[in-house]
Amino acid sequence: MQKITDKNKLKYYIDKYNIKDMFLKDMTEYMELYMFDKNEYICKSKERLEYFYFLVKGKTKVYLLLKNGKSLLLRFYKPLSIIGDVEIVNDNYTHSNVQVVEKALCICIPMKILRQFALDDTLFLRYIINSLGDKLDKNSKVSSINLLYPLENRLASYLLAVSSSKEEWSDTINGISTDKLTEMADLLGSSYRHLHRTINKLCSDGIIKKDKNSIIILDGEALEKLAGDIYE
Repeated sequence: MQKITDKNKLKYYIDKYNIKDMFLKDMTEYMELYMFDKNEYICKSKERLEYFYFLVKGKTKVYLLLKNGKSLLLRFYKPLSIIGDVEIVNDNYTHSNVQVVEKALCICIPMKILRQFALDDTLFLRYIINSLGDKLDKNSKVSSINLLYPLENRLASYLLAVSSSKEEWSDTINGISTDKLTEMADLLGSSYRHLHRTINKLCSDGIIKKDKNSIIILDGEALEKLAGDIYE
């Protein structure tokens, strides 16, 4: 997590997403811009959030840690998404991990400042309610996906989501790491064996290939057809 001191860059993202207009009070003096590197965590489960985050650039994955030690993928965040909408209201510890997939920028406001000035702000609270409603809808969709969609489709969507751009699909240097297939299997609600078989099938179909400890996307269009909008 690195603070970006460029005020013009901060103002650019505030204006781009009309963040100033989400509050009755002008909160721009409390806003700061932070950068998160790939694989860095914005927050981890069972932590108390010190900041409220507006994701304005990049992509993150959100996943739950279950009591049996496994994890389950919930969704991916893209701009504009907020992190801290549940915690700002009830001051609870976080229940999920938010990990950066590609380098991200967030506009941050200290939680204590928001609780001081915004908990009675009807404009801000309306925005929070809309965000919570959207997350509830998405979480319900994910539950259905894990039950009804074959692993092949879920894996295709996951691979597309964690690859930064189409230009990097066939990049053997920046391929998708397969060092932790057990972790990937957990995220997708699958067994290691089932995931391994599914990867081998996509390799046989010429859609992806395994290169040492990475997965390289060979046929992005075929992968997109399999993925649909599962984790959008």
